Amino acid sequence: MTGENAVRLRPPRNAVDGRAVVWWRVRLLVTTAVPVAVLAALGALVGPARTWLFAAAAAVAVLGLACTAFFPAWWFRVHRWEVTEDAVYVRTGALWQEWRIAPMSRIQTVDTERGPLEQTFRLATVTVTTASSKGALRIEGLDHQLAAELAERLTAITRATPGDAT
Repeated sequence: MTGENAVRLRPPRNAVDGRAVVWWRVRLLVTTAVPVAVLAALGALVGPARTWLFAAAAAVAVLGLACTAFFPAWWFRVHRWEVTEDAVYVRTGALWQEWRIAPMSRIQTVDTERGPLEQTFRLATVTVTTASSKGALRIEGLDHQLAAELAERLTAITRATPGDAT
């Protein structure tokens, strides 16, 4: 795109909701707890490999706790989003950052999702599907009411934007 209608890559302005940090921590703890429990249970049941299984369980637990302490705060600093009349801007990632723009004329669907943990923290995810082969843009960690308003706003803007969403 060139001229007046050009959409340029720039840092999005909005941060995710602060509760997303706790939500991400709980997700990481649950993800860590499952393999730790399996390894510990196997260690309790298997005689000869007991030491190695307990050591592996401890290593996974330490690594999981370190990730839980470090990554959610970092994600909160990095994850940004913004919606303008022209496009949806999203920046995500921790080690590998991804910046994406979806022009309004390319949007095909707008969805909101609230898993059990998101519901517990009153959060939601907005997914913006486009004709891009890269896939949908996801804005995670939004207040559930803001996510509903954002989906309505995107739907209205998309409906009013000329284009064929392909």
